[in-house]
Amino acid sequence: MAIECIAAGDEGSRRAAVQALTLAFVRDPVMRWLFPSPQAYLEHFPKFAAAFGGPAFDAGTAWRSDDASGAALWFPSGVHPDAEAIAAALFGAIEPAKHGDAAGLMEQMGAFHPQEPHWYLAILGVDAARQGQGLGAQLMRDALARCDEEGLIAYLESSNPANVSLYRRHGFEVIGEIQAGESPVSFPMLRPAR
Repeated sequence: MAIECIAAGDEGSRRAAVQALTLAFVRDPVMRWLFPSPQAYLEHFPKFAAAFGGPAFDAGTAWRSDDASGAALWFPSGVHPDAEAIAAALFGAIEPAKHGDAAGLMEQMGAFHPQEPHWYLAILGVDAARQGQGLGAQLMRDALARCDEEGLIAYLESSNPANVSLYRRHGFEVIGEIQAGESPVSFPMLRPAR
């Protein structure tokens, strides 16, 4: 399986990556808490994923498998999430009763986010039909190599406890827990510079 970097402005590959992520997160505890009905999930998750990972597409640090079954959206040092786009995609879509808990999650994510130069894995996902075949590891390879070349740490939040072991195999360690109100727990993870 070949991994391709998505060129900035390649709208077809961008759509394919978001579609792969939509299939990958269909059973994710946090995403399904935010978007519990199938209709809400299928309508709103793609917009949320595009907003949350958008800077990776613009920076040329988004990767996908050549069969479009997986994608990884990384932010290099100096590239930051677009908080306004994320808030618009999230709070315009979820039930008002969850607004406080969702805001608490975002606040905690910000508190764990490193302040020093780093690479941030915003979203990584593999279609359920392809999970367990090493594609997630392949999708991390190029960005982690660049982290190592630059001598930088890498950071992510795992919204699914089942994925923590994958990230640990690549040098990430859990540094806390993120949870607000009724939300499921997410795990901020840090990979030291090498």
